[in-house]
Amino acid sequence: MATTERKPLLLDFEKPLAELANRIEQIRQLAEENSVDVSSEIRKLETRAMQLREEIFSSLSPSQRLQVARHPRRPSTLDYIQAISDEWMELHGDRSGYDDLALIGGVGRLDGEPVVMLGNQKGRDTKDNIARNFGMASPSGYRKAIRLMEHANKFGMPILTFIDTPGALATVEADKGAGEAIAYNLRSMFCLDVPIICTVIGEAFSGGALGIGVGDRLLMFEHSVYTVITPEACAAILWKDAAKAAQAAAVLKMTSVDLKNLEIIDQILPEPIGGAHSDPLKAATTLKQTLLDNLKELKSLTPQERRQLRYEKFRNMGVFTEVPHS
Repeated sequence: MATTERKPLLLDFEKPLAELANRIEQIRQLAEENSVDVSSEIRKLETRAMQLREEIFSSLSPSQRLQVARHPRRPSTLDYIQAISDEWMELHGDRSGYDDLALIGGVGRLDGEPVVMLGNQKGRDTKDNIARNFGMASPSGYRKAIRLMEHANKFGMPILTFIDTPGALATVEADKGAGEAIAYNLRSMFCLDVPIICTVIGEAFSGGALGIGVGDRLLMFEHSVYTVITPEACAAILWKDAAKAAQAAAVLKMTSVDLKNLEIIDQILPEPIGGAHSDPLKAATTLKQTLLDNLKELKSLTPQERRQLRYEKFRNMGVFTEVPHS
C-alpha cells in the first residue's frame, strides 16, 4: 500500500479543514521569519483542526458519505489484499478465454491460513480506470469469481470478498450474460461449505455488488455505501432529474448505520478520522483483525450449520409486519 506524500484531494466539505491548515502553516512561516515563539497558539489551532475534522466526519450526510466512498485515493481491493496477506498470488481467467480486470482474485495467506481473496478493482488514473471498467465487472468477471470460490471450496479455504463497484458493466454485450452470471453466483455461494466473509470497502450498487456478496458475514466500512441503485440513477428515474441525487441518497438508506439498523449488514468497521484514504494502513489493520475474529467464529461451525445460517440470514432480509388499521 503506497505511503508516499502526495497533495491531498479535497472534498467539498473538507474545505474548512484546508483553510485552517493553511492558516496554521502561514503563522508557522511568519513566526520562523520573525523569530517569534507561537508554539502555544499553533497547538491550539491544531487541536481545533482535529476537533473540526472529528465534527465533520461524525455528521456526514448520505451524499457526503458517497463522496468519501468514491474518493480516488480510497484503498482498493488490491491495496487491502497486499496490506493484510502474508502471501498473495493473483489468478487469472474464467476458463472461457477471458480475463476481466474489473474483478480480481487469487490465493493467499491471512495470518498463516490459506484463503481465497477476490473483489472489484478500480483504477488509480484514467488509463487504469478504463482498463478496469471503473470496477464494473462483465460476465467473465463473475465467472472468474465463482471459479475461484469453487476452487476455495474444493480445498477447504475460507473466501474473503471485497465489494467496491458502481454496478455491473452496463453495455449491450455485457447485458447478454450479466444477469445469468450474477444469478449463478448467488445460487452457488449459498451452497459452498467454507466460511464466506464479504466486506463493502467503497461503493456497492445493484446486482454487480450482489454477485460476490452472499456470505456468512457482511461487513461494511463506516463511510461505505450499499444499495440497489446509484443515487444519480434513482433520481433520474423518480424525479427525472439526476441533480436530485443528494435527495435520493437520503431516501435509499444506503449508509452503514442505516443498513446495520435494518439488519442487512452484520458489522461496521470504523475508519480513521478523515476516511480510510487518510490512513490506509490503519484501515487495513482494522479490516484484518475483524476478518480474523469473524473467521474464528465461523470455523467453529459445521459446513451444514454455516449453509443453514447463511440461507436464513438472507431469507430474513426485508421481512416486516403489517399492522392493521383500526
